[in-house]
Amino acid sequence: MIRIAIANQKGGVGKTTTAINVATALAATGWKTLLIDIDPQGNASTGIGVGASERGASSYDVLVDKVPVSQCVMPTRIPNLDLLPATVDLSGAEVELVSADDRAHRLQRTLTPDLGYDVCLIDCPPSLGLLTLNALNAADTLLVPLQCEFFALEGLSQLLQTVERVQQRFNPDLGIIGIALTMYDRRNRLTEQVSDDVRSVLGKLVFETVIPRNVRLSEAPSHGVPALIYDHACAGSRAYMALARELITRLPEKRKAA
Repeated sequence: MIRIAIANQKGGVGKTTTAINVATALAATGWKTLLIDIDPQGNASTGIGVGASERGASSYDVLVDKVPVSQCVMPTRIPNLDLLPATVDLSGAEVELVSADDRAHRLQRTLTPDLGYDVCLIDCPPSLGLLTLNALNAADTLLVPLQCEFFALEGLSQLLQTVERVQQRFNPDLGIIGIALTMYDRRNRLTEQVSDDVRSVLGKLVFETVIPRNVRLSEAPSHGVPALIYDHACAGSRAYMALARELITRLPEKRKAA
């Protein structure tokens, strides 16, 4: 099982939108996919069509009570896509984990190969606390959504420093599979400038595919479905399908189930 954390400590950069739509695209290509929501806001759970009243066991139970992931996942309306939902209880998880000896490795130890998934995507909260640290320790690699604006560049620098510290102290095998430029607006000169700056520094680490600003992407969560289902022909959906295809080319072939 390939484990990908989707993280950026800056909020509003498209982490959850990316998690939902990339997970949907991977599932549509035949990959058995698990989406893990460890953001206390639970937006990935809502955006995939699972309301608060439908959620039973959650990522809180996995992290705090060490309940096996296999007992907490639930199917979604999307074939090949299962969800480990988040509930409001997760907002207190960091405080409850502070005194635990293995507080940074709870998620890692429960994501065992026998779960039967090809790929697992972990939607992280917009912070670098214990929840995100659990995701980075559990992940093989990191996908970073980056909004095309000036302040996002500062946040990216901080995130890269955090990844380096995680590699040194906890997870030496953690890599970065790519940086996805989001909310791309070709009419805005700053967008082009940020894109050029990021590509000049990080080169091929940046995905060729960019995710445009798109009204349909914003509307989809209110309908409880990914944009790829809400309007598969819109510019945002086409971009996420292209991003998923590009992501697959960067994943190790040998780790995909037959």
